[in-house]
Amino acid sequence: MAEFVLVAGAWLGSWAWDEVVPPLRAAGHGVHPLTLSGLAEKQGVPAGQQTHVQDVVGEIEGRDLRDVVLVGHSYSGIPVGQAAERIGDRLTRVVFVDSEVPVDGGSFASGWWQGPAALESLIADNGGYWPPLDAADFDGQGLTDEQVARLVEGSTPHPGATLTEPAVLTRPLGELPATYVKCLLDGPEPNDTVAKLLTSEHWRLVTMSTGHWPMLSQPAELARLLLAAAT
Repeated sequence: MAEFVLVAGAWLGSWAWDEVVPPLRAAGHGVHPLTLSGLAEKQGVPAGQQTHVQDVVGEIEGRDLRDVVLVGHSYSGIPVGQAAERIGDRLTRVVFVDSEVPVDGGSFASGWWQGPAALESLIADNGGYWPPLDAADFDGQGLTDEQVARLVEGSTPHPGATLTEPAVLTRPLGELPATYVKCLLDGPEPNDTVAKLLTSEHWRLVTMSTGHWPMLSQPAELARLLLAAAT
């Protein structure tokens, strides 16, 4: 049986996986949803990007987990990708759910669509945090009004340093056994960095006909894909 470690993206905590956890456990697997430092119930804990990497590594090593399927959504693909390299043979597969991926020496802000300076300015204007999205920002992502309300109410400001500090990779990411889940309502194609990684024999691409938050919009289908990735 696999041990799933689930890490949600910016602004979110372990609660975001509430509807994904039961079908994974019903299939007999261990499931460990994780809140990163500075978010949700861990608000106020100082955090840089390497803090988040260590959050993930510490969860796995502290629980002595083996046969790990490590799942990173959105922003958290960056720390999850680094953690996947650092846990060695504990890793079965890393699953990137519509996520960013780490680039050695690059940050989340480096790939920001408006340029890094725009995101850095937004963080500076909000006391060192990336402010959560408003309800209107979730339009077109396949979410019900209730699901949008859960996201808005559950989101907390995201520590800015985790977005601006550089990633540190010890070997090519394409060497890891990986699945990339592309959510089609958030764009039909993976970004160029992911597209290049998908040329590796170790990487697989699967798609979902939903938006960027599939753990809320299609939790049963996401759970099915995660179970498939574990085999």
